[in-house]
Amino acid sequence: MEKQVLSRKPYPTDVSDEEWAFVAPYLSLMSEDAPQRRHDLREVFNALRWMVRAGASWRMLPHDFPRWEAVYQQTQRWIAAGCFEAIVHDLRAMLRWSAGRADQPTAVIIDSATRQSTPESGHRAGYDGPKKRTGSKIHAAVDTLGELLALHVTPADTGDREQVAALAADVQTVTGQTVELGFVDQGYSGEKPAAAAAAHGIRLEVIKLDEAKKGFVLLPRRWVVERSFAWAARFRRLAKDYERLPETVAGLHFVAFACLMLHRLVTVAAQSP
Repeated sequence: MEKQVLSRKPYPTDVSDEEWAFVAPYLSLMSEDAPQRRHDLREVFNALRWMVRAGASWRMLPHDFPRWEAVYQQTQRWIAAGCFEAIVHDLRAMLRWSAGRADQPTAVIIDSATRQSTPESGHRAGYDGPKKRTGSKIHAAVDTLGELLALHVTPADTGDREQVAALAADVQTVTGQTVELGFVDQGYSGEKPAAAAAAHGIRLEVIKLDEAKKGFVLLPRRWVVERSFAWAARFRRLAKDYERLPETVAGLHFVAFACLMLHRLVTVAAQSP
C-alpha cells in the first residue's frame, strides 16, 4: 500500500496506513471523488483522533487539520450512521479470534461510571449521591476481554438497575443472541434487574466479597470492566462530559475503543508468523 504523504508534521495520534486500510470502508459515506467533499477524509479522522486523545475543544484543533466545523460535522455524520460501533464490533470479533476465543462472547460484564459535568453538558446533568458528583453516567457492557459491546449515557442520578434491560437488548443485538451470563456488582442486585436481563436471555450473577475488607480489592470478573473504563479515561476528552449531546459522548467512547483495538490488531498482525 502506498504511504500517505502529509503536508504537515505528523502527530502521534495519526492513523497508520494499516489502520486506515481497515477503517476507510466504514467511514466512506460517499465516494472519494464526490464533488461536495472538500477535505481529505483521512485528515478529518486524524483530527478527530487527536481531539479525543488530547482532550482539546473542537474549536482548538490545530490549524494544520481541516477546519473544526468540518471535523465536527463529519463526526456527527459518522456517529449518526453507526460507523464507529460497526468498526468496534468487527475489531472485537477479530481480536477474540486471534486470542483463541469464539467470535462472539457468551458472557459480559456490566457497570457504570460517573463523569463530571461541564458548562456544555450541565443542562442534562444529574447528581450522583453515592459518589457526590454532578454529571453524566456511562453505562457500559464489555466482553471478558474488556472490549466494548454496548454503551448508554444518562444523567448521573439514573439508577444502574434501570439500564439493565436496554444494555441487555443491545448486547444481544450486536452479538446475535449469544450472551448467556452477565457479571455485575451489588448495585445491580434485586429481582427487577435480574428479570430485565432474563427477558433477553441473560442470567445476572452478582459478584461480591464474602466479607468486608478495607482498601481497594479486585473482584473476580468485575475488574475487567473497571480496566475498560480506565482505558477510556486515557483519552482526555472522555475524562469529563464535555459534550452538549449524549449521543456524541457515546460516539466518542466508540472512537476511543476503535483506536485502542486498531492498535492491538495491528500489533497482533505484526507478531503473527
